[in-house]
Amino acid sequence: MPDFSQISEFDETLKLLSPGTTFREGLENVLRAETGALIVVGDSEEVLGIVDGGFNINAKLSPQKLYELAKMDGAIVLSSDAERILCANTQLIPDPSLSSEETGTRHRTAERVAKQTGELVIAISQRRDVITLYKEDKKYVLEDIRVILVKANQAIQTLEKYRNVLDQALTNLSALEFEDLVTISDVATVLQRTEMVLRIGREIEKYINELGSEGRLINMQLEELVANVKEEGLLIVKDYKVDNLEEGEIEDPEVIFDKISNCSSDELLSLSTISKYLGHGGNMSALDLSISPRGYRLLKKIPRVPMSVIENIVASFENFHEILNASIEELDDVDGVGDVRAQAIKEGLKRLRDQVLLDRHI
Repeated sequence: MPDFSQISEFDETLKLLSPGTTFREGLENVLRAETGALIVVGDSEEVLGIVDGGFNINAKLSPQKLYELAKMDGAIVLSSDAERILCANTQLIPDPSLSSEETGTRHRTAERVAKQTGELVIAISQRRDVITLYKEDKKYVLEDIRVILVKANQAIQTLEKYRNVLDQALTNLSALEFEDLVTISDVATVLQRTEMVLRIGREIEKYINELGSEGRLINMQLEELVANVKEEGLLIVKDYKVDNLEEGEIEDPEVIFDKISNCSSDELLSLSTISKYLGHGGNMSALDLSISPRGYRLLKKIPRVPMSVIENIVASFENFHEILNASIEELDDVDGVGDVRAQAIKEGLKRLRDQVLLDRHI
């Protein structure tokens, strides 16, 4: 599997080089011809300052031109958007004091130029049949599209399994919310699985960037599998986060959710970490404490009830169980509800409870 800590540095670059683009077609032509190439994408002063000799081209990039120019020994310099070939058969003279772990002359030069200029430098190996990207102090080797497709499909299968586990956890949480039996452990478990699904989704996005036009089907599957996952996670945070009203501290749900997203894999495996971010403390005993939701997530599942009205309902009642047991008249008194909407909310919650309890036992 590619090193995703490195791929993240190349996200935009991978789109630029993705299959189906003019640039990638030209690189593939060079690779198949086994001529090798050294290509700099950038026309900054730093790049032009280390270019020596060669001749100016200033022509629109095409796969055929890139292939023909790569037959010469020198480097090719492209514009920063990779739309034009600026010069070819040039010699690059980077600072020799810059360190390089590469052994071949072409790759050593590519690494040093990338470090010195911060621009994208591409080295195509004449013997090893490999395209290597360098940018700043990062390096990434492009893999064969067929290999990436296999890995992307395997990742999609993994995501499907994790999404099924998440859906079961959400159904269980909903049932517990209707029964008023939720513990902090139940909430932390759902948020943990939510973040796991999103992390796998982010890894698949990186495959899609590298696949380009070949990744359309993978992208459709990804969109379906992660649909509404983050939105539901944010509503759970809104339902269960602690607001320190005495000190005037009301932390934004997005901030809390980002903290969970940014924690390490080991931290994510600890439910106490998620409990701490929600404001319930990080000790193990806190996980067994009972807690009631405010009601944002379940009310959002009722059709045609806008978030502004949900905010008013939540503000008018102490917790979701009070909303569930409220009469139509009590709901009608909430600003923005009215008699018709109050009836729809009561009926919607009843249908939702019946469905959740049924799904829980399937």
